[in-house]
Amino acid sequence: MSKRHAPATLRNRDAILAVLQRIAPQDGVLLEIASGTGEHAAYMASNLPGPLRWQPSDGDADALSSIDAHAAGNPRILPALLVDVTARKWPIDRAAAMFCANMIHIAPWQASEGLFAGAGRVLTSGAPLVLYGPFKRDGAHTAPSNEAFDASLRSRDPSWGVRCLDSEIAPLAKRHGLVLGEIVPMPANNLSVIFRRR
Repeated sequence: MSKRHAPATLRNRDAILAVLQRIAPQDGVLLEIASGTGEHAAYMASNLPGPLRWQPSDGDADALSSIDAHAAGNPRILPALLVDVTARKWPIDRAAAMFCANMIHIAPWQASEGLFAGAGRVLTSGAPLVLYGPFKRDGAHTAPSNEAFDASLRSRDPSWGVRCLDSEIAPLAKRHGLVLGEIVPMPANNLSVIFRRR
């Protein structure tokens, strides 16, 4: 198994961990959507308290071997699952929490719709869904660097782009039984956004 590496992980993992340490449940399963290289899973699971188990997943079958390689030897990380967020059924029925970093802007809008539909199905009442990444606020970019990033994304694929938290993401969450609970400013003009399942 070969380990992939994403340089951004080293830059953002401690800030994300601080959020998860504060709001993650002590036990149960935390489902990570779009685990990518698997580096977040390995780092977060090793530093979260309690017997909480981390369930990594990705929509790219080729990513699963890297995820499992990073998780090797950590009994708190479950084998990676192949999850198509747009599917009506996921290979996991219940989760005490969900985490998703840097996916919804590097994917078609249908992926955001699928993410929240799935969260509405698998999260228990009161459970958090934590999103990390860049967002627009009130229809506007929060920094010139995010505006440039958005333009770069859309030039690669017109269906990608930085989403507006207020007019796109929060209403979508509400339709699937999740309410916006907290917005945490993060380094490099990103946000951690915490939703809760009603």
